[in-house]
Amino acid sequence: MSTTFKSWATPLAIGTFTIAAVSGLLIFFDIEIGLIKPVHKWLSWLFISSVILHTTLHWKQFTGYFSKKSALCIIGSALIITIGSVLPIFGEHEENPGKIAAHALASSSLETVALVIKTKPERLVEQLGKSGILVKDPSLTIQQIARSNRKSEREILGTILIQAKGSGIINGDND
Repeated sequence: MSTTFKSWATPLAIGTFTIAAVSGLLIFFDIEIGLIKPVHKWLSWLFISSVILHTTLHWKQFTGYFSKKSALCIIGSALIITIGSVLPIFGEHEENPGKIAAHALASSSLETVALVIKTKPERLVEQLGKSGILVKDPSLTIQQIARSNRKSEREILGTILIQAKGSGIINGDND
């Protein structure tokens, strides 16, 4: 049994590590094209499973590392970083300014968003309509518009801002 598993446990661990590493790097650099994010999330489970299988099949070699000081330092450091990264004491109040701005816009009415990007609410209603997004009333918030159209807030804001930039609504002046 272990001979069969050993023949593919290490290649599986290497393959899934490659997927997790490449997709993780792309996500780190905000390159979320195609299926990068779901592949990273879901195939990470396969990576974890393959490492557990690999470790189980090479248990004697694995336990041998616990008698070496350098290996213990590396393993101990990794455990400390892992535990520290999940504690809520580091960066719990830090927020991404872009996320804060997007949340503020999403909780604002379409009329307010129109003021921010220096256009008329009617123009935004028209632009959204061209994208298949129905706006019953410009006094509705972006959240309400998203909910009624079964879209995400991010999708609605993206549509507004991309179309506004492309059609010259946002002109880049600094006032």
